[in-house]
Amino acid sequence: MNIILVVSDTLRNDYLPCYGNSRVRAPNLDAFSQNAFVFDNCYAASFPTVPARADIFTGRYTFTYLPWGPLPTNEVTLAQCLSKAGYLTTAIADTPFLIRNGYGYDRGFADIQWIRGQRTGPELDDVLMQRRSEEDYFAPMTFKSAAEWLERHHREKFFLYIDTWDPHEPWDPPHYYVRPYYPDYQGEVVSPPYWDWREDGYTEKDLEIARACYAGEITMVDRWFGILMERLNTLDLMSNTAIIFTSDHGFYFGEHGQFGKRRFRWEGNLPIEDGFKKGLTLAQGFTYRSPLHQEVTRVPLLVYLPFGKKARITGLASLPDLFATILDIAKVPTPERAQARSLAPMLMAGLDEGQELVVTSAPFDAVGDVSKTVDDKGRETIEVSPSTITDGTWDLLYAVHGGEIELYRTVQDPGHLHNLFEENRGVAQELHAKFVAWLRQLGTASKFLDPRREL
Repeated sequence: MNIILVVSDTLRNDYLPCYGNSRVRAPNLDAFSQNAFVFDNCYAASFPTVPARADIFTGRYTFTYLPWGPLPTNEVTLAQCLSKAGYLTTAIADTPFLIRNGYGYDRGFADIQWIRGQRTGPELDDVLMQRRSEEDYFAPMTFKSAAEWLERHHREKFFLYIDTWDPHEPWDPPHYYVRPYYPDYQGEVVSPPYWDWREDGYTEKDLEIARACYAGEITMVDRWFGILMERLNTLDLMSNTAIIFTSDHGFYFGEHGQFGKRRFRWEGNLPIEDGFKKGLTLAQGFTYRSPLHQEVTRVPLLVYLPFGKKARITGLASLPDLFATILDIAKVPTPERAQARSLAPMLMAGLDEGQELVVTSAPFDAVGDVSKTVDDKGRETIEVSPSTITDGTWDLLYAVHGGEIELYRTVQDPGHLHNLFEENRGVAQELHAKFVAWLRQLGTASKFLDPRREL
C-alpha cells in the first residue's frame, strides 16, 4: 500500500470544520474527513516544530532527552524503515528545518525537494518580490510539487512525506483568502509578540486581523490539499493509498492572555518585535514559563484507509504513534527502539481504545540552560515551562522548580478557565504519579526524572 503523510504546521484542530468550526472554510479537508478516521483527541508530544517532527520520524518521546536540533545518528527514522522495505521514499517540504545545518531529517529519503524561501535572507526577499499569483506562495508550491511528483511515480510503491509550514506565522495569504473573515482587510500583517498581548500594547483589532489572516491561510492550504486529492483521484490512487493529515501544534490568539505559542524576551525585557527592528539576534534572548493549554496541545489527525472504514475516535492518541501506525499499514516491523504504539490495530478492528495517558512538553531543561529554537541561536531558560499531562478526564499542567500547578477538566473546561488544583489535589497526585512512572518506563535520565518526582 502507498502512504502519504501530510504535516501542516501550527494548525489548531478547532479551526477546522470537521472539529466543529463553522466559520473557517476548509471544504476539501471536511470532505476528506467524511471518509476518514477522525481523531478527536490527538495531542502533540514534543513541542514545538522540530521536536514534534523528531517524534513522528522516530516514534519516540524525544522531549525527554533531545533538544531542538539535529537528529542523532543513532535514531532510526520512518523513511529508513520504509526504504529498506522497498518503498520509494520522498519528502517535499517548504518547512526550513529538515535538512539545513546538518539537521538530518532527510535520512532515509531517496529524494527530498526543499521549497526554499521560508527563512529570512535573500531567498525570502526574492520570493516576496516575485509573487505574481497564488501559485508563488509556499503551500501552493509544495502541494503542486507533490501532485507533479505523483504523476511521475504513481506506478511505484511509495511513501510521500509532504510538509508545509503554513499556516505558521507570518500570516500573509492573498487578500481574497482573508476578506471572508475580515471584510475591511487592507493587507496588514500582524506579528505576534510571543508574550502577553495587552502588556505589549496589542489591541482586540490586532487579534481579529491575525485570526482572519490565520483562517485565510488555512483556507489556502485546504484549496491546495484539494488539488492534491484531485490528482490522487485522477491517477486512481485512492484504492491503494493510505493518507494521513496532521499538524505539530497550535497557537494562542489571545487565549490565556498570550499571543504566540511560547514566551520569549530580549535582554532588558525588550519585546521580540522591537528586537527584530533593532537587528538583534535571539542569542541575546530568554525563554519564560509557557503553559501548554489545549489551543496548543491538541492537533488534527485524519487517517484515510482505502478499504472504506471510517469513524470518529475519541480515545487518546499522540503524534509519536504515527511512526508505528504507518509501519503497520505498510506491514513493516517496528524497530524495538520505538516507544509509541500503533493505532492501526484499533482502526482495523473498529475499536476506540486510546492511550491511558498523553504528555505534551517542550524539551526538558532547567533554569540557566541554553537551548536553540527557530533560528538556531541559543536562549537562556529563565523559567521552566510546564508539561501537560492528560488522561482524557483531567489536564494537569506541571512544572519543576516551584512553578504554578494547574488542573482542569478536559471536556467540561477545554479553555482551561477554572484551575481546580486546590480542590482536587488527590487527582493531581494520581496523574503526577502516572507521569513519573511513565517517564521511568521510558528510561528517562535521572537528571530529568529526579526533579520531576515531587508534585
